[in-house]
Amino acid sequence: MSTATAAKTMTRTWQPLCTRADLVPYSGVAAWVETAEGPAQVAIFYIPADPNTPALPDHATELYALDHHDPFSVANVIARGIVGDVKGAPVVASPIYKQHFRLADGQCLEDESVKLRTWSVSFKGDEVWIEA
Repeated sequence: MSTATAAKTMTRTWQPLCTRADLVPYSGVAAWVETAEGPAQVAIFYIPADPNTPALPDHATELYALDHHDPFSVANVIARGIVGDVKGAPVVASPIYKQHFRLADGQCLEDESVKLRTWSVSFKGDEVWIEA
């Protein structure tokens, strides 16, 4: 089996990405992650659960991981987008053309044919781990 074939058949595994101290609440940070297809740029969003924050209603998930690549501007900028809420769902607005992407599933709200890739991400103690 060639190296390229082996890489394509790799399963997703959990790997450490950064620490809680590297994250900025209610904002995104960009990171590199190794995937079966090769390295990828990922936008990590940390939305601490806080029922007293009216702009971001109570939600179960604190960490989200999406493609950092904006398909509309063809630039790696999603982590620099504006985090907010649309109809109760946490979203990020691209900093270039302002399309909104749901953090939970990467769906673009303005164009249902566009969806960013997402990854499972979680805290293990103070470390951030991603499944890639």
